[in-house]
Amino acid sequence: MDHRRETEVVSRMAADDAQAFWLAEPGRGEIRPVTLAEPGSGEVRVRAVRSAISRGTESLVFAGKVPASERDRMRAPFQDGEFPAPVKYGYLSVGVVEQGPPELAGRTVFCLYPHQTAYVVPAGAVVPVPDGVPAARAVLAGTVETAVNALWDAAPLVGDRVAVVGAGMVGCSVARLLAGIPGVRVTLVDTEPSRAEVAAALGVGFAAPEAAPAGCDLVVHTSATEAGLRTSLGLLRPEGTVIELSWYGDTQVAVPLGEAFHASRLSIRASQVGTVAPVRQGSRSHRDRLALALELLRDPAFDVLLTGTSPFAELPETMAALAAGRLPGLCHSVSYDDLEA
Repeated sequence: MDHRRETEVVSRMAADDAQAFWLAEPGRGEIRPVTLAEPGSGEVRVRAVRSAISRGTESLVFAGKVPASERDRMRAPFQDGEFPAPVKYGYLSVGVVEQGPPELAGRTVFCLYPHQTAYVVPAGAVVPVPDGVPAARAVLAGTVETAVNALWDAAPLVGDRVAVVGAGMVGCSVARLLAGIPGVRVTLVDTEPSRAEVAAALGVGFAAPEAAPAGCDLVVHTSATEAGLRTSLGLLRPEGTVIELSWYGDTQVAVPLGEAFHASRLSIRASQVGTVAPVRQGSRSHRDRLALALELLRDPAFDVLLTGTSPFAELPETMAALAAGRLPGLCHSVSYDDLEA
């Protein structure tokens, strides 16, 4: 083989290969090479542009804290490997379709795929990002989808008094959607005073736990802490409901069922994005729900949740810092721009 031909083959192999982030063992991630097959009929090849880290869930995965009883339910749609490790995990990826059906070629799409530079998936696994939604904001689609499902479960009414306890990605997304319901008074509750600025950008009130308004018709809890759950129950009016969105991994949580819990006939109801809320299962699919979330992301107010970006090559260090609490903020995203260069 002459040198020019050999160079062409090496270049083509490089183009067909990708890199992926793997959790090699609890507490240690690494970048591994991936060989991609050519997309077949009904498949697309996507070049990643941006992905996001689901701070709560991916931190638990990184620490190896997925309970054995939940490992099947916790699988991401395109996960490779098994919990606790080695595993390739993630589900907030935005990219551009490089190969696929004509109606998708060149489109920016969202996919529930792990952190990887390029990937081949069925065409039905990607959802086009609407015009006017930048890729950096589109990574929030999975988070906003969780918020949509939570509000389908919660069914807030016009004029309700609602508190959202926990001003993380999910809590802030829930608060922004609630703010669009006429007459609903929304208070975002968090122990971090700087979240007051985030609440203002989202168009909702803010309070520290000790100053949060009581007598709420509904409380949505997202802090994933026992203290947050106690606060949530304490903010309800009689007959009120807490919608529990937190996932605690293998951490045991004491639920305060004494005091006024029974006398006030309070309720705690779980909401989880893995299934479409029962009230919409007959009329909405997972894809419908995700497409709705992407449409809702036309709202530029969600940009306040985008608080940091780092290169894909630094993801092992980034995940370690995030899981250890050394990387503050809300949504930390991963950029693939350096690879394009």
